[in-house]
Amino acid sequence: MTKNGEEQDLQKCLTLIESQLGWGSSANWTNYDFEKLSDTFHEKTGVRLSGTTLKRIWGKLKYDSAPTLTTLNALARFAGYEDWRMFRQRQEKLFTQTEINLPAEVPAPVFTKSRNRFYWLLALVPLLLAGYALFSIKAADNELEPKLFSFKADKIITEGVPNSVVFQYDAKAARTDSVFIVQTWDIRRKTLVPKDKNYHSSIYYYPGFFNAKLIVDKQIVKTQDLWITTDGWLSLAEDEPSPIYFKKEDCVKNDVLEVNEGILKNYNLSLHPKAPRVRLFNQRDMGDLMSDNFVFETTVKNNFAQGANACQPMQVLIQCKDDIIIIPLAAKACVGDLSLAFCGSYLTSKAADLSKFGADLTQWTKLRIETVNKKAGIYVNGEKAYSLDFENQPTGIVGVQIRFNGTGAVKDTWFENKGKVTRL
Repeated sequence: MTKNGEEQDLQKCLTLIESQLGWGSSANWTNYDFEKLSDTFHEKTGVRLSGTTLKRIWGKLKYDSAPTLTTLNALARFAGYEDWRMFRQRQEKLFTQTEINLPAEVPAPVFTKSRNRFYWLLALVPLLLAGYALFSIKAADNELEPKLFSFKADKIITEGVPNSVVFQYDAKAARTDSVFIVQTWDIRRKTLVPKDKNYHSSIYYYPGFFNAKLIVDKQIVKTQDLWITTDGWLSLAEDEPSPIYFKKEDCVKNDVLEVNEGILKNYNLSLHPKAPRVRLFNQRDMGDLMSDNFVFETTVKNNFAQGANACQPMQVLIQCKDDIIIIPLAAKACVGDLSLAFCGSYLTSKAADLSKFGADLTQWTKLRIETVNKKAGIYVNGEKAYSLDFENQPTGIVGVQIRFNGTGAVKDTWFENKGKVTRL
């Protein structure tokens, strides 16, 4: 990364992100803020940048290597651009426009008292930077020692949802009353708990693999992995404050899981004017199945193509302990607005050809993924739809989720690794 080129653009991008976040100057950000930013990045872009990586990018930690293109693309997308190239092109355009708008002759500068005061302020910059460095060192010294705290979670039942979880914690070493427990990856959904107490209970309405956190004085001091599994396939419709769960015996017949119009009517759900958001989950122990080497196959359909659901958007998610794979499917006429996430790689149809993810979803559609040494090939109905390399470190696969609106079904779902087949 050249200092006069991409490095300057990177600083512009970071400044833009800071202004969008509205958290104040990054000079005052703590470990808590960078962990929060990590989760916010993952939610918005599908890319997981660790808190440590973000601190390096913002210059909080010394790091000699330049950010990877994947990281730069994620930063640009978070700032509102398609990718890093588009962000840089926009900066070049703005620079060119500025040059064009400059007057032909620039008058010689007139040094007034106010201008002299300006240069005196410039002379103070090194002193301010030195003061900031001392402040940063002091802030680091004031960080809490994680070993002074404890945090663990116990599920009330072994598997299934809803599922209550009892968190046991010790936060007496907190300097203030700012003690929070975060149930999921979304650090914004935090609950204030008394620092002099030891127990807090929460309800999980959706299955999944969660990284709960104990946050003390804006610092994440402890984390706890929490896995809410399912007994085979679980189907539900999103709703607030809790989802609507469908009975398994109503949905599973002849090894096919289907949510049809009759089932929706039984639960007083209508396809019009807007179809309900249906989710199918299968969370279970996959053994040593990892994200870098596996074969996955499933067959799905979404046979409701009316009204607001004319594009029949579907997503097939492979959920990992510390990562996510999201494969889009849609009607052939609607491939112009798709997004794909694959272990840190993020693509949109605005900047990549995702047209082969279009299909007649009123019919059974087969999706296959083959991943070897972090190189992935994705196939729709036997035709290669896309291939890519991803950079994120391998992590364990823990489940599958199918998303669609209205009515749909799934069958013949399985993983294979080293000759071992796991059928869901």
